[in-house]
Amino acid sequence: MNLLPARLLGFAMLISPLVQAQVDATQAARLGQDLTPLGAERVGNAEGTIPAWDGGLPRQADALNPERGYKDPFAADQVLFTITAANAEQYRDRLSPGQLALLKRYPDSWKMQVYPTHRSASYSDEIYAAIKANALSAHLVEDGYGIADTRNVVPFPIPQSGLELVWNHLMRYRGVGVKRYFAGAQPQTNGSYQLTKTMETALFNQDVSDYSKANGNILFYYRQSTLAPARRAGLETLLHEPVNQVKNPRLAWVYNAGQRRVRRSPNYAYDNPSADGMATNDNSDMYSGSPDRYDWQLVGKQEMYVPYNNYRLASKANKYSDVVRPGHINSDLPRYELHRVWHVRGVLKAGIRHVYKQRDLYLDEDSYQILVSEHRDNRDVLWRVGEAYTINYYDQPLVWTVGDALYDLTSGRYTIGNLTNEEVPYDFSVSVKPADFTPAKLRQGGVR
Repeated sequence: MNLLPARLLGFAMLISPLVQAQVDATQAARLGQDLTPLGAERVGNAEGTIPAWDGGLPRQADALNPERGYKDPFAADQVLFTITAANAEQYRDRLSPGQLALLKRYPDSWKMQVYPTHRSASYSDEIYAAIKANALSAHLVEDGYGIADTRNVVPFPIPQSGLELVWNHLMRYRGVGVKRYFAGAQPQTNGSYQLTKTMETALFNQDVSDYSKANGNILFYYRQSTLAPARRAGLETLLHEPVNQVKNPRLAWVYNAGQRRVRRSPNYAYDNPSADGMATNDNSDMYSGSPDRYDWQLVGKQEMYVPYNNYRLASKANKYSDVVRPGHINSDLPRYELHRVWHVRGVLKAGIRHVYKQRDLYLDEDSYQILVSEHRDNRDVLWRVGEAYTINYYDQPLVWTVGDALYDLTSGRYTIGNLTNEEVPYDFSVSVKPADFTPAKLRQGGVR
C-alpha cells in the first residue's frame, strides 16, 4: 500500500468492485455513536478548525421564506481569510489541484473566502434508520455496477472502496417526489450569456431489492421541461435511470414541440455533450450515470476548503446578473469552509472511450455530495473543474445544491446550472408515481 501525504487522513484502497459491502452488527452499531448516522467521523479535528458533528441543523418548519429564500443560519459569520493566487501556496495542502488551477487561471478575479466551519448536514430519523439497515444488507452485484437489497438512500455508510463511495453519491437522499424550477447559463468569455430556464420533476427513493420486480432496477424517474429561451420552450425530456446501466441502459425520450412527436434518445449518457458542449451528460449532478467505464480508487480522506453552506449565494436578493460573470461566477458570493472529504479517483479502463481519461471526485463526509470534481483529458491535462454550492434545505432536512458550475480551464468559459435565485422554491411535497413518467405523459405536457 502506498504511503499517503500527511494531509490525507484516511487510507488508500484499490479494492475489487466484487467486494461485498455488508458490515457486521458490531460495525453498524458505530453509526450514531463514534460515527455519525451517515458514517462520518463524529469528532472534530485536532486543531479545532473542524468541529464535532452535533446533529447538524435541526428541522425548522419556517426555514424557508418564499420571497427571500432560506434563512441563512450563519449570516453573522465573518470571513476568516481569503485565498487568492498570491497566497495559494500557503494553503496548498488543503486545496485540490483543480482549485489551485482556478486560482492560477484567474489570478485577478477568482478568490476563495473561507468562513468558520459548520457541520450543518442533517436528515430525518427515518432516513438514518434506513441507512443503518442498508449497512447490514446493501451489496454490490454484477461486477459492482448493480446494487441490491437497499433503500435508495446512502447504501454504504461505512465505505470500503471508491466504487461504494460513488454509489453513496448516486443514491444520496434528495427527497422522494420533487418539483423544482432552476436556471443556467454558459457565458461567453466576454460575459454575455442567455439564460436557460427549466422545470424538473423527479421521483427518488424507490427500493432497490429485486431486479425481477417491475421497478427493481430503477434508481429514479426524471422529467424536464424547457421554459426558456423561447426557441427551445416546449422541449420535454424524460429519463428512466436504471441502477445497473450495463444490464439495462438508461432510457431517455425527447418531445419536440415543433415536430409534435416523442422520440427515443439513444445517446443520453456518458460523454455525450450537454450544456451547449460545455459539459458531458455524466457531468450532471457533478457525476451521474453508470460507473462502468472507470476503475474507481479510494485515494483517502483529507481536510479541504470546499464550497459549503452557500445560503448567501442562493439568496433571492441576488439576481442572476449578480451571479454570472466572465470566466467564473462572482467570487464575492460563494462561501468556503474546511471539511473532511473522501477523495475518489476514476481512471478510464483500457480500451474504453470517454473524453475524460481521469476524474477526481471530492465527497463531503457528512452527506456524500460531491463538492469538487476534476477532469483530465486524454493527454492527462487538467481540463475541467467542477464545484457544487450546497445548502441544507433544513425545512426537510436534506443537503442539495443551489448551483453547480463546471469551469473549462482551456477555453476560459464555464457552465452554471441549478440556480434558483429568481425562481419559486423547490416543492418537496409533490405527489408523483412511476406512471407519471411515461412517453405518453411526456407528449401531454409538451406545449409551446
